Amino acid sequence: MTDKNKKTDLIRGLGLTAAVMLVAGSMIGSGIFRKPSTMAGQLGSPELLIIVWIAAGLITLIGALVNAEMAGMFDATGGQYVYFRKMYGDFTSYIYGWSILSVIQTGSQAAIAYVFAEYIGYFVKLLQLSQAWQDFTVYIPLVGDIHPFIDFGTKAVAILAIIFLTIVNYIGVVFGGTVQTVLTYLKIIAIVFISFLLIVFGSGSFSNVYTGFSIPESTLTNLFSLIGLSFAGAFWAYDAWNNLTFVSGEVKDPQRNVPLGLTYGVLIVIGVYVLINIAYLYVLPVGQMADSPLVAASAAEVIFGNSGASIISLVVIVSTFGALNGSILATARVPFAMAKANLFFKGFGKVHPGFGTPHISLVIQGIWSCVLVMSGSFDTITDYVIFASWLFYLLGAYGVFVLRKKMPDHPRPYKVWGYPYTPIIFVVFAFFFLVNSIVSDTENAMMGLILVATGLPMYFFWKYYKKKNIVE
Repeated sequence: MTDKNKKTDLIRGLGLTAAVMLVAGSMIGSGIFRKPSTMAGQLGSPELLIIVWIAAGLITLIGALVNAEMAGMFDATGGQYVYFRKMYGDFTSYIYGWSILSVIQTGSQAAIAYVFAEYIGYFVKLLQLSQAWQDFTVYIPLVGDIHPFIDFGTKAVAILAIIFLTIVNYIGVVFGGTVQTVLTYLKIIAIVFISFLLIVFGSGSFSNVYTGFSIPESTLTNLFSLIGLSFAGAFWAYDAWNNLTFVSGEVKDPQRNVPLGLTYGVLIVIGVYVLINIAYLYVLPVGQMADSPLVAASAAEVIFGNSGASIISLVVIVSTFGALNGSILATARVPFAMAKANLFFKGFGKVHPGFGTPHISLVIQGIWSCVLVMSGSFDTITDYVIFASWLFYLLGAYGVFVLRKKMPDHPRPYKVWGYPYTPIIFVVFAFFFLVNSIVSDTENAMMGLILVATGLPMYFFWKYYKKKNIVE
């Protein structure tokens, strides 16, 4: 007897509001609370800092609009993996999907969860293991020594957060989407409210924000490289806008809601990021901002005194928790789509009969993210994740030209604004950004390439596997 309630397909349970909140909530994580200080130190100019945040946001918006055209054409779960398969075939799409699972998204989850745990540690004293355990080392070729048990309490909390949110999204996409919407509203309101308090009650000065474009000599002598590095920081804060495309198959009226979700979500984040950076600068001159790694806490102390750090810690906890949830919800759909295309283990393509979610994909993703948490390489992981991400963002933007030629008659409910100029701008910018990363941050760029390249043997294995007719 067939169970009428058994689910064999993913559920279309996400509306426009949930789509917008998934985009914005996935983007607003730890970056906006950590990267402004680093960028201020690199640029030394408040005007340049604001310009980079705006420019990085607009470049991100172009990337989102390019993807919006493809999202309107193909509404299948898997997002950019599906687009790459249509553009370039199995090889590029597989390497992308493998990179998403091996480092790009799972690495982001590990880093975000670690920041979440760090701020939990502000309120709760976390466990530390004995020195003997902390000295335990694992050597990984090309990476170096890994100390998995250093800061074990922080790592344990990060792992618990990943497990908890994996369970939330295991139970159902509607439940996970609701959690995402609530958390995103909370953190946007919190950031806007803090910005308002800093500007109104911070006793600062707008002369900190506009200095007549007085750029330090140290910045001018290496301007191109420093601007490129500051863009890397901004792009980390803006990253994850494409998470919505991964769940296209679970969005109601996807031809309309996915393009709108991408556009509105990115615009909201640009506004929030520029506002909070102006508020930072209003109370902290750019030099002082550069010397404040936890710049949000330093700015809040101007108004709230010592309790300012507590307030900001709560905001960061909510922010990172929401970003982690959005990433977990979306990323599991990529190996799910790969399995459906017979290019990955069959189990990843299974749908939970009761919850209608890619449960096996979620569980394996969660396990690997926890492993990356134990690696402890969180400072560098942001840089090589961004390098790997932008390598595929470049290919994705160029792909709009490929599809216009390859599939000229395919219905396009949305066409990218400013074609062909906007995609060209994005491709050219992405190319120079990657070149600058290789020159200015060679070690992390190479690490990104190495992690992407680990997908090559897996791809050829699956091609051989299919040729032997083992996969049905």
